[in-house]
Amino acid sequence: MEFLMFRILAAFSFAIATALGLAAEPTISFPKTTIDIGMVVSNLDTSVAFYTEGIGFQQAKGFQVDSELANAAGLTDNKPLDVRVLVLGNDKAATKLKLMQIAGTAPPSGDTAFIHSHTGFRYLTIIVADTSALLSRLKKLGVEPLANSPVTLPEHLVPGMSLTCVKDPDGNIVELIGPTPE
Repeated sequence: MEFLMFRILAAFSFAIATALGLAAEPTISFPKTTIDIGMVVSNLDTSVAFYTEGIGFQQAKGFQVDSELANAAGLTDNKPLDVRVLVLGNDKAATKLKLMQIAGTAPPSGDTAFIHSHTGFRYLTIIVADTSALLSRLKKLGVEPLANSPVTLPEHLVPGMSLTCVKDPDGNIVELIGPTPE
């Protein structure tokens, strides 16, 4: 009898919630929980070197998009795309950075002085295992940390970690979070 009363009460509660618009929205399922980032660069080879030799991304299989498809999708004004794909790791959910330089174009760069210089995607955050080793790799490419980087993060945020900011060849800020260098 108690179980029957519970079922009636549950059904009644659900009916009231539905009538009042309180029923939960269906959840949206995502087969991959990381996002891929597409970035137009001014010099594809220089940018690939920065992200592979400097940061440590690995090159994966790239792809091409013909001009008709790129135009139909609203990506370009009838220009083809040749995309180089870089990954952080080997698993299926690894972050992918898709770099491209569109032939016959010279898009202007925005103000990249600070993250608040203009709206839009402003920086990449990459968690690193060895800050000192990464800074050494970047130095070989002529890349120096910004301002007073690396700076030690507050212990209550991430104990023993520091934040280092650098700029890629197009001036985009890349935020590196990793163990505080000794």
